[in-house]
Amino acid sequence: MFFRAKAVSLWCLAAASMTSSAAFSPRVVFAQQHVNNKRVNQVCVGGMSSSGTCLVASSPAAALYSRGGSTASLSTTALNSAVVTDETAAAAPVEIFRKDYQPLPMIVSKINMDFSIHEGKTMVHSELYIEGNPAVNLADGTDKDLVLDGDETALKLLSITLNEKELEQGKDYILEPGKLILKNPPPKSVLKTTVEIVPEENTQLSGLYKSDSMYCTQCEAMGFRRITYYPDRPDNMAVFERVRLEASKKDYPVLLANGNLLEEGDLDGDRHFAVWSDPFPKPSYLFCCVAGNLGKIADSFTTSSGRKVDLQLFSEPDNVHKLQYAMDSLKRSMKWDEDVYGLEYDLDLYNIVAVNSFNMGAMENKGLNVFNTAYVLADQATATDTDFERVEGVIGHEYFHNWTGNRVTCRDWFQLTLKEGLTVFRDQEFSGDMNSKAVNRIENVQALRARQFAEDAGPMSHPIRPESYISMDNFYTSTVYNKGAEIIRMYQTLLGKDGFRKGMDLYFERHDGSAVTCDDFLAAMADANGVDLSQFSLWYSTPGTPVVSYSYEYDQPSKKFKLTLTQESKSESGPLHIPISVGLLDKNTGEDVVPTTVLDLKKEKQTFEFENLSGDVVPSILRQFSAPVKLVAASGEQDEEALAFLAARDTDGFNKWEAGQVLFTNLIFQVMDGKDKTASKTWDFVKEAFGRTLNDYDSKDYSIVAYALNLPTESTLAELVDVVDPIAIHKSRGHVKRSLAREFHDDLLKRYKALTDAMSSGEFKVDAESIGQRRLRNICMDYLCSIRETPQEQIAAAALAKNHYESATCMTDKVAALNCLASMDGEGASARDEIIKRFYDEAEGDALVLNKWFSIQAMADLPDILDRVKALKAHPDFTLKNPNRCRSLVGAFSMNSAFHDESGAGYRFIREVLEELDPLNPQISSRLAGSLITWKKYDEERGLLMKTELEKLSKLKPISDDMFEIVSRGLK
Repeated sequence: MFFRAKAVSLWCLAAASMTSSAAFSPRVVFAQQHVNNKRVNQVCVGGMSSSGTCLVASSPAAALYSRGGSTASLSTTALNSAVVTDETAAAAPVEIFRKDYQPLPMIVSKINMDFSIHEGKTMVHSELYIEGNPAVNLADGTDKDLVLDGDETALKLLSITLNEKELEQGKDYILEPGKLILKNPPPKSVLKTTVEIVPEENTQLSGLYKSDSMYCTQCEAMGFRRITYYPDRPDNMAVFERVRLEASKKDYPVLLANGNLLEEGDLDGDRHFAVWSDPFPKPSYLFCCVAGNLGKIADSFTTSSGRKVDLQLFSEPDNVHKLQYAMDSLKRSMKWDEDVYGLEYDLDLYNIVAVNSFNMGAMENKGLNVFNTAYVLADQATATDTDFERVEGVIGHEYFHNWTGNRVTCRDWFQLTLKEGLTVFRDQEFSGDMNSKAVNRIENVQALRARQFAEDAGPMSHPIRPESYISMDNFYTSTVYNKGAEIIRMYQTLLGKDGFRKGMDLYFERHDGSAVTCDDFLAAMADANGVDLSQFSLWYSTPGTPVVSYSYEYDQPSKKFKLTLTQESKSESGPLHIPISVGLLDKNTGEDVVPTTVLDLKKEKQTFEFENLSGDVVPSILRQFSAPVKLVAASGEQDEEALAFLAARDTDGFNKWEAGQVLFTNLIFQVMDGKDKTASKTWDFVKEAFGRTLNDYDSKDYSIVAYALNLPTESTLAELVDVVDPIAIHKSRGHVKRSLAREFHDDLLKRYKALTDAMSSGEFKVDAESIGQRRLRNICMDYLCSIRETPQEQIAAAALAKNHYESATCMTDKVAALNCLASMDGEGASARDEIIKRFYDEAEGDALVLNKWFSIQAMADLPDILDRVKALKAHPDFTLKNPNRCRSLVGAFSMNSAFHDESGAGYRFIREVLEELDPLNPQISSRLAGSLITWKKYDEERGLLMKTELEKLSKLKPISDDMFEIVSRGLK
């Protein structure tokens, strides 16, 4: 699954698992008894006796615990402030722990399903072929019950038989909240159930739901239990032998499911059917079916062994013309996976369906990927260059899951990073090979620092393999995905590309067709290369962002350079194994004296020596960002002269950019501290680096130039201070931006015009050079439009941006112009309003373009922005029921510095929205709630205002498990 969704989830600051209950006190036990067929709930502070009675009388409680008598936890604050009723206890969520994993004694080895889809009611008939789990010794006396998961709020059980015998509730099976327990079924038995579901009312978008005029499924992580009763966990891998879909032929002419099409035909009453079969065993989270009125494009791909694979991409008929770039990306992905990893696709058919209402970015269901429209539809008129890049990356991501996720999947959800971290790494490598490796690395690290570092520093901090969770939906975090990818990258850094490939080959050889763990992956890497990775394994259990400090010296007489590295982390089992890639540059010529070398930092403090150096050198440390750490100078102050040198001459593209970013950051913080930048050497270094980069007309990597000119984001800057003042950061960054714009006005305008001339006659292309030219030109315009203190400057800035919009030949340039205009006030207001209206009219109802329209306005730097956002929320085109639309307005506003207005009005607005949203879609509401949980990072006044809104959310009745977990952690 693609959660990272670079655009869609930039605002997703945190959604994570719970830590071990050992972090809380006192113990709380939830006891559930059945008295006269009714559930009786007890919350026992202090635990329970062996007889099941409370050791301490139950009264106050309202936090984390487990059902069924297992121990759990509760914060002291909650104990002192909350009262548990039978109603709230029954609704309270369950905390699941990794240490408690047990394999199923009975499994489903094969399943057949029949869907009869009617408006307002869908019947699902399932045949489950049950057998003993060969991995479990079913000795006499062993509990052989089969536990089937099922969401009773979504399922209505109509019939149930075992080996053609009708079963009796209470005797043959028991229905409990979320479960159907089949009592001691005989081996090799067949369970048949029929349930009724209502996809049209499924606003959670989990299970089978209706998106506009299309029925589709989303089963990861726990959506299959909203379709039928089943062991809905990844270690039960079954063959979905026959899946039959039946629906109205007129309304839903396309019927799709996993695998290969076996048969199709017409039925009475203008209905039709299709039967699909997937020969590969898979967990339930990879099940998928779709019924809709869809258009498509078709192509084929011939594998390296000569097999022909039919490729089909589906969307609503009006959007078919936007599918070609996705098709091209798919074929590039298939070729790349063969070339780099020797992995072929294994079915005869590969389908992708674009869905407008979708919680995530995309989903890798075997042979039938379902995509958020934002990550599959793209053309010149509606998609930006960033959109094109994301389409290619996400198409690759889901395709690569066919092996890293589908053929080899997770034993349990605690191992989620096994498939997601690995596949994110693979899609990053693919995107780097298709475009610019240096640009791709910069973009990935920017995203990591903006989201994952913030997650590490907040209440939702957790290792890439957490120890517990309450809501699995909250487990899809930047830590699991993006930091998980960095851990995979470190394997490759330590072992080399050839060694990493050897490890991957052994991993597939050992585990193809299995559900495995992160430890299995590590073992394959270690065994294939004959190395000990036991210390490296600590990364899987260590939360937080490690800090590596450095100091160095050059000894002229001995011609030795000494680099001392010190690490600090939250590892409880000793120092981490951190690969630090280092190069040494000649201080005079800038040439690499020592090319990139990987240093193994395994101790808390280590000194590395480089001998036989003819002269002094400048170290380039953490090249290519070789580990997800914060690198700081041991002295507390960076050598800005060395930074300026690296910004000008470093042969490593990433570190060249990084040095400039550090200089920008230093200057912004000096302005925040009230220092006069004109008296600062930092200002001189920044001017030197900025001017040299701007006027480097020889470089053809325009994107690198553009990124080198761009200032650090406000979210990146916020991660570098102990107490965040978002308004001060916003103002200081804006001040530096305007100062540079004024200092280099003529050079910026010259470069802007030169790029305009160079691009004027060329056709639209989505290649590295064309994207880079547009990116650099738009950066120049952005700087020029930041100069608008006087009425004359406002008029000039508005004229430049408006002309840029009117002459735009693609969505990239239109969006760049609108971004500038959206924040204009005073004399620029009329141009702003004109272009905002024109952009809306030209969208002609296109959903993805309208999302941009909402998002750009929500991020505008205007004094009355909250009022504008409230008005947009009431706009006829806005709805909370569509995740993309919700994110485009509400999520975008939470990234605006105005969200943190000292009045607290922004926080109140978000809380009010969440109260509306949580009953509709808990996954989205919980992620949006992440904008409030970092209250401890802010000044006392803002922190208190944020906490107050969290406390109000904690009192919601009812409250989803997803929201409960986030709010509870935020208040802890």
